[in-house]
Amino acid sequence: MAEKKMGPAEAIEYGKKHGAKFVDLKFCDMLGTWQHFSIPMHQLSEETFEVGQMFDGSSIRGWKDIHESDMNLKPDASTALMDPFYEVPTLSFICDIFVPETGEPYDRDPRQIAKKAAAYLKSTGLADTAYFGPEAEFFIFDDIRYDQQQNGGFYQIDSDEAHWNTGRDEGRNLGYKARPKEGYFPALPTDTMHDLRTEICLELEKLGIVVERQHHEVASAGQAEINYKFDSLVEIADKTMWFKYVVKNVARRHGKTATFMPKPIFGDNGSGMHVHTSLWKGGQPLFAGSKYAGLSDMALNYIGGILKHAPAMCAITNPTINSYKRLVPGFEAPNRLAYSYRNRSAAIRIPNTGSSPKAKRLEFRTPDPSANVYLALSAILMAGLDGVQSKLNPGDPMDKDIYGLAPQELAKVPAAPGTLNEAVANLREGSAFLRKGDVFSEDFLENWIEYKINKEIIPAQQRPTPYEFALYYDV
Repeated sequence: MAEKKMGPAEAIEYGKKHGAKFVDLKFCDMLGTWQHFSIPMHQLSEETFEVGQMFDGSSIRGWKDIHESDMNLKPDASTALMDPFYEVPTLSFICDIFVPETGEPYDRDPRQIAKKAAAYLKSTGLADTAYFGPEAEFFIFDDIRYDQQQNGGFYQIDSDEAHWNTGRDEGRNLGYKARPKEGYFPALPTDTMHDLRTEICLELEKLGIVVERQHHEVASAGQAEINYKFDSLVEIADKTMWFKYVVKNVARRHGKTATFMPKPIFGDNGSGMHVHTSLWKGGQPLFAGSKYAGLSDMALNYIGGILKHAPAMCAITNPTINSYKRLVPGFEAPNRLAYSYRNRSAAIRIPNTGSSPKAKRLEFRTPDPSANVYLALSAILMAGLDGVQSKLNPGDPMDKDIYGLAPQELAKVPAAPGTLNEAVANLREGSAFLRKGDVFSEDFLENWIEYKINKEIIPAQQRPTPYEFALYYDV
């Protein structure tokens, strides 16, 4: 993200040049949220990058038990950036987690998993670089309230530009509210978020993240998309963590709140994380060829791997109960596992990229932005590689509007899981492709599955929802 990769000495000098008084050490927990702690700048030395900093891992979701809580964190010098949101000038690093007793990378650290996936790719000899371009959509709301108690629960969302506020007493209600599914993309004054998105873009550019475009998304109530330039696996995952951080903090700066929850609003489009991907070797693209849609045999086999493993992979790329509120027909969420040229109703779209072999890529449209980006991109890579290694035939493309198929024809097209429970069951039975090269360890996968079942699926199943009262109270 910086102009060149810095070593420890250069990173320290970079911080001093920018007047840093503190150093922020960021790392990603199992579910995909940045955690951090800070040290004074005078405590940072070249030795810090080698020896690391000890911390308590027992309070981090899905990590160590209290009786084995000591963990070691080492900053990656090449990720040095000045954090744009602290009042006191603060140098920031993204860090990797290690087991202090052995010095080995911690196998539940998502960033370490992404590093192992990138290394495994090289070890196969098939390619040396996997490029990714995730497009994480999000909502910006003006108010969000929710609660869950033993005797009640609710959520309440509000947005000044939402269609449900056309009749609200605003002193002077000026209208210009985006109707459901009509947020893509009217100009001002209906688009009230333009300047805020621009501010997000400018903050991203300061961090070295090259912005390509920004716009309002389809849903009412402030849905947005900002695209930035693709990069290799670990680097683009780091940038996506910064992206989410910037979006949330710029929104907060303006008294608003941003969420990457896939389906916060009933009856309107949810937020996806469409992932563009391609393989390269020796600086040459490998997905361009003379087959369907200008693809190579490798690209078609890669598609075959993703389609085969998607039912299991969804437990990682669509990892929340709410994810499956989005994966339903009628809201542009591709829940049918097919591939097609230019067709946005298919799970895998081959974009029309013109004649340039370097631009040839796949777009996997099923994932959503609740995913831990390190894990999601690693899983997609491992699924695609398994397809290449096994020379999987993806079958015939689906060059039709899948949403408009007759029921008997639609039944022939495989579907993504309908619930997180189903996706987790598929992962339990079909995780061998992730365990190749020990990229995803057995310990990580077992822990992930047990966490999802015990911390999310069962607790949600045990709690009544407001709609259940509307349906059943008078039985």
